[in-house]
Amino acid sequence: MPQYFLTLPHDTADEPTMDSMQDMDPAELEKVMAAVEKFNNDLVAADAFVTAGGLHPPSTAITVDATGDVPTHTPAPFVEATEYVGGFWIINADDETAALTWAEQASAALGSRIEVRALQEEPQ
Repeated sequence: MPQYFLTLPHDTADEPTMDSMQDMDPAELEKVMAAVEKFNNDLVAADAFVTAGGLHPPSTAITVDATGDVPTHTPAPFVEATEYVGGFWIINADDETAALTWAEQASAALGSRIEVRALQEEPQ
Protein backbone atom coordinates (compact mmCIF):
# COMPACT_ATOMS: atom_id res chain seq x y z
CA MET A 1 0.00 0.00 0.00
CA PRO A 2 1.37 3.43 -0.84
CA GLN A 3 2.54 5.61 2.02
CA TYR A 4 2.17 9.37 2.23
CA PHE A 5 4.04 12.03 4.18
CA LEU A 6 1.70 14.65 5.64
CA THR A 7 3.60 17.66 6.92
CA LEU A 8 2.61 20.60 9.06
CA PRO A 9 4.31 23.87 8.01
CA HIS A 10 5.34 26.49 10.55
CA ASP A 11 6.48 30.06 10.06
CA THR A 12 10.22 30.33 10.77
CA ALA A 13 9.70 33.64 12.59
CA ASP A 14 7.46 31.93 15.16
CA GLU A 15 9.29 28.65 15.81
CA PRO A 16 6.48 27.21 17.95
CA THR A 17 7.52 24.60 20.50
CA MET A 18 5.74 22.56 23.15
CA ASP A 19 6.78 25.25 25.66
CA SER A 20 5.42 28.12 23.56
CA MET A 21 2.16 26.23 23.11
CA GLN A 22 1.62 26.77 26.82
CA ASP A 23 1.10 30.47 26.00
CA MET A 24 -2.02 29.57 24.02
CA ASP A 25 -5.45 29.99 25.53
CA PRO A 26 -5.84 26.76 27.58
CA ALA A 27 -9.32 26.08 26.18
CA GLU A 28 -8.07 26.53 22.60
CA LEU A 29 -5.02 24.32 23.23
CA GLU A 30 -7.23 21.62 24.73
CA LYS A 31 -9.56 21.81 21.73
CA VAL A 32 -6.67 21.41 19.26
CA MET A 33 -5.08 18.58 21.25
CA ALA A 34 -8.41 16.73 21.40
CA ALA A 35 -8.94 17.17 17.66
CA VAL A 36 -5.45 15.85 16.90
CA GLU A 37 -5.95 12.92 19.26
CA LYS A 38 -9.22 12.07 17.49
CA PHE A 39 -7.48 12.32 14.11
CA ASN A 40 -4.68 10.01 15.28
CA ASN A 41 -7.21 7.53 16.72
CA ASP A 42 -9.13 7.59 13.43
CA LEU A 43 -5.91 6.81 11.54
CA VAL A 44 -5.19 3.89 13.88
CA ALA A 45 -8.74 2.56 13.58
CA ALA A 46 -8.47 2.67 9.78
CA ASP A 47 -5.07 0.91 9.90
CA ALA A 48 -3.64 3.97 8.16
CA PHE A 49 -1.30 5.18 10.95
CA VAL A 50 2.39 4.43 10.47
CA THR A 51 4.07 7.08 12.63
CA ALA A 52 3.85 10.75 13.55
CA GLY A 53 5.93 13.30 15.38
CA GLY A 54 6.69 16.90 16.09
CA LEU A 55 10.06 18.40 15.24
CA HIS A 56 12.10 20.92 17.18
CA PRO A 57 12.54 24.20 15.28
CA PRO A 58 15.32 24.72 12.70
CA SER A 59 17.37 26.78 15.15
CA THR A 60 18.19 23.46 16.85
CA ALA A 61 19.32 21.72 13.64
CA ILE A 62 22.82 20.44 12.97
CA THR A 63 23.74 19.76 9.35
CA VAL A 64 26.17 16.87 8.87
CA ASP A 65 28.28 16.67 5.71
CA ALA A 66 30.49 13.62 5.28
CA THR A 67 31.00 14.03 1.53
CA GLY A 68 34.56 15.32 1.91
CA ASP A 69 37.69 14.00 3.60
CA VAL A 70 36.58 15.11 7.06
CA PRO A 71 32.95 15.13 8.21
CA THR A 72 31.63 18.51 9.32
CA HIS A 73 28.81 19.34 11.73
CA THR A 74 27.34 22.80 11.18
CA PRO A 75 24.92 24.11 13.83
CA ALA A 76 22.27 25.34 11.38
CA PRO A 77 19.62 23.98 9.05
CA PHE A 78 20.88 22.98 5.59
CA VAL A 79 18.68 25.65 4.00
CA GLU A 80 17.24 28.93 5.21
CA ALA A 81 13.52 29.28 4.59
CA THR A 82 10.54 31.31 5.68
CA GLU A 83 8.71 28.13 6.64
CA TYR A 84 9.74 24.71 7.87
CA VAL A 85 8.26 21.31 8.68
CA GLY A 86 7.13 21.39 12.30
CA GLY A 87 5.41 18.03 12.48
CA PHE A 88 4.44 15.09 10.33
CA TRP A 89 2.50 11.89 9.86
CA ILE A 90 3.40 8.95 7.68
CA ILE A 91 0.23 7.17 6.69
CA ASN A 92 -0.92 4.24 4.57
CA ALA A 93 -3.50 5.19 1.97
CA ASP A 94 -4.93 3.34 -1.01
CA ASP A 95 -4.22 6.28 -3.29
CA GLU A 96 -3.64 10.03 -3.44
CA THR A 97 -7.36 10.77 -3.10
CA ALA A 98 -7.49 8.88 0.20
CA ALA A 99 -4.31 10.63 1.40
CA LEU A 100 -5.83 14.02 0.56
CA THR A 101 -8.96 13.13 2.54
CA TRP A 102 -6.79 12.34 5.57
CA ALA A 103 -4.90 15.62 5.04
CA GLU A 104 -8.18 17.55 5.01
CA GLN A 105 -8.99 16.06 8.41
CA ALA A 106 -5.53 16.90 9.76
CA SER A 107 -5.83 20.45 8.44
CA ALA A 108 -9.21 20.90 10.12
CA ALA A 109 -7.93 19.44 13.41
CA LEU A 110 -4.89 21.72 13.54
CA GLY A 111 -6.32 24.78 11.84
CA SER A 112 -3.30 24.76 9.55
CA ARG A 113 -2.24 23.85 6.05
CA ILE A 114 -0.97 20.32 5.43
CA GLU A 115 1.38 19.29 2.63
CA VAL A 116 0.92 15.80 1.13
CA ARG A 117 3.69 13.90 -0.63
CA ALA A 118 3.89 10.24 -1.60
CA LEU A 119 6.86 8.26 -0.35
CA GLN A 120 8.82 6.61 -3.11
CA GLU A 121 8.09 2.93 -3.43
CA GLU A 122 10.80 0.31 -3.70
CA PRO A 123 11.75 -0.59 -7.27
CA GLN A 124 10.33 -3.88 -8.46
